[in-house]
Amino acid sequence: MLVLHDTQKLQILYKSLEKSIPESIKAYGTIFNIKNKNLFKMEVMVDAWTDYQIIITRPENQEMKDDQDHYTNTYHIFTKALDKLEEVLSYSNVISWEQTLQIQGCQEGLDEAIRKVATSKSVQVDYMKTILFIPELPKKHKTSSNDKMELFEVDDDNKEGNFSNMFLDASHAGLVNEHWAFGKNERSLKYIERCLQDFLGFGVLGPEGQLVSWIVMEQSCELRMGYTVPKYRHQGNMLQIGYHLEKYLSQKEIPFYFHVADNNEKSLQALNNLGFKICPCGWHQWKCTPKKYC
Repeated sequence: MLVLHDTQKLQILYKSLEKSIPESIKAYGTIFNIKNKNLFKMEVMVDAWTDYQIIITRPENQEMKDDQDHYTNTYHIFTKALDKLEEVLSYSNVISWEQTLQIQGCQEGLDEAIRKVATSKSVQVDYMKTILFIPELPKKHKTSSNDKMELFEVDDDNKEGNFSNMFLDASHAGLVNEHWAFGKNERSLKYIERCLQDFLGFGVLGPEGQLVSWIVMEQSCELRMGYTVPKYRHQGNMLQIGYHLEKYLSQKEIPFYFHVADNNEKSLQALNNLGFKICPCGWHQWKCTPKKYC
């Protein structure tokens, strides 16, 4: 596998992946951030250039210092050749199977190769599939590097009742971590802090000035960790977030998407109401844990 560093090659790859959305969206979003300052210190690997068949994005080696930090040790995969994937994944310089890690992708066909290699490495796999949502209309995204996302002013038209919008920062990480179903631990707290330092977090303040609803962008441009305090549910707060985020990210030409559990009817309906499209390919995650850490 080759690591791509050249700016021109990354741009060519990025434009190529645009044609394979939604299946390529995880790698596509990660490459967007790599091209724009690469604050999360990620890298892109391809099996060949320019006629690539497999793309894997992952943290740079020096970032994966904690063998049990699967939040940081996350790989995103897109392939045009499922029959070649098992061999590539078996290489120790491609996937660090001695660590606890996550593999994410939007192709159900990845499952067989991942499980076969994990079994051969004595690694336990916990698999999850959810529903992938992307904007209904295709977006054209910037390719030039910009400063960290600037705040926008929220005027009176953007306020509903005594509620107002705000951007999050790292000081909100503890609250987000406390309510994130995949978090609630020290490693997830550090991960969320880093996301809020490097990427976008958006929320709604309640009547008393407290944060009541929020969502956070991560290293592949996915919007995750969404939560609304129970007292303020069914009041349109997440719908309000979705509306302003869609407008803001589209104006900034930043790719974005969501995944939602198939039993989360309220979120499914909200995204449908906002005009997002369900992708048949789905959103997939394989958490891989070596037996020594089970």
